[in-house]
Amino acid sequence: MMQTPIEQLKLSIQPTREALLAHSVYSQINDFDGIKHFAKYHVFAVWDFMSLLKSLQMGLTCVSLPWVPVGSANTRFLINEIVCGEESDLDEKGSRISHFELYLSAMRQMGADTSKMDQLLALLQSGSPINESIEALAIPSEVKQFLQYTFEIAMHAPLHVKAAVFTFGREDLIPDMFTQILNKIYAEYPDKVSIFKYYIERHIEVDGGHHSELAIQMVSELCGDSKTKWDEATNAAVKALKIRGLLWNAVVTEHFV
Repeated sequence: MMQTPIEQLKLSIQPTREALLAHSVYSQINDFDGIKHFAKYHVFAVWDFMSLLKSLQMGLTCVSLPWVPVGSANTRFLINEIVCGEESDLDEKGSRISHFELYLSAMRQMGADTSKMDQLLALLQSGSPINESIEALAIPSEVKQFLQYTFEIAMHAPLHVKAAVFTFGREDLIPDMFTQILNKIYAEYPDKVSIFKYYIERHIEVDGGHHSELAIQMVSELCGDSKTKWDEATNAAVKALKIRGLLWNAVVTEHFV
């Protein structure tokens, strides 16, 4: 049976995805201090994911006045449902919260360093351009490259490329090994990592499940029957996975070297 374009894309990115899931970050970050350090830089991936998501919403729906219909109602539904879940999910107590704010809450509970993320938000809220704000941070160059690639895509790429990076370059990348490590740490520090454990479980359930299926449908709609678009989507997804590897390198290098 002939493969569908989405199946061909998945097959093309599989070696890069498997290499990323085998990254040493998952086995080396194996205690409470390691999880705190992991969160210090992983938070940037949680945060910039939202900008990538909102750039898709801006391109696929009408977010200006006066309102006019934009694109197909199906893609509008797909992106709006994902935005609703990411921007206003439920925290561990049942209150509405974005996934990013939930992650910050988890970091504060465990005493992880949020200063760099707080600094970036303050710079942006004061009107500093994104690239200047990233450069101003005292963070590893790999983390800066990771953020710069995200905003290059979010601000300049065509919609089908944005959707591919969002769907396949930023999809669930939490292997079973990491959740087993987290469960072990939770058993030792239940009052310090309960929110982080909830976040990871929620992330796997929502981002790796329902939202993943919606996003795959979105990529298929946007690429359609265009081989060029499918090729561009595939190349962008592979690059995004490799760029995520740079972020993991920064975590491991700073923690163990």
